[in-house]
Amino acid sequence: MENTEMLIGYARTSTIDQTAGYEAQVVELEAYDCERIFKEQVSAVASRDELTRSIDMLRTGDKLVVTKLDRLARNVMHMGELLQLIEAKGAGLVILSLGSETVDTSTATGKLILNMMVSVAQFEREMMKERQIEGIKRAKAEGKYKGRVPTAMKQADQVKALVEAGVTRVLVMEQLGMSKASYYRCLK
Repeated sequence: MENTEMLIGYARTSTIDQTAGYEAQVVELEAYDCERIFKEQVSAVASRDELTRSIDMLRTGDKLVVTKLDRLARNVMHMGELLQLIEAKGAGLVILSLGSETVDTSTATGKLILNMMVSVAQFEREMMKERQIEGIKRAKAEGKYKGRVPTAMKQADQVKALVEAGVTRVLVMEQLGMSKASYYRCLK
């Protein structure tokens, strides 16, 4: 009987500036013999249409393949949700770069290792946030931290001038590269 398992790859980077990392993921997925590779360059918190498409394509026995855990999930809860979607389709998840091991959630050991790795990754992110907050507090106390300079407010005069000239909100936002919220803040 013929094996009908299909390997479906998913590659993601947060920005288009991460070209080398993006290309490396695609090469690794191709080397693993993924028949179809879904690719996108979006933030982990943005809408990830290609991830949705890759999961939608999964059938019983298929496996979604990613190079690293952080390319797939934001946190433990998100990983749990994705794993539920994948398992509901009768499919598995393969993570290629966990040290020298490949983790395959179609096995009990693979699921255990994945759960431990997701928990450790989330712990590391939370520790990094804590250190960042502590560093900011220390810098503020020393008078070295000023925070991010609001960029949209520097354009408030331009926004007002364009509005007075009759330019529509959408065109102003597009021309100045700002969000709707920034546009209205500039008009206050």
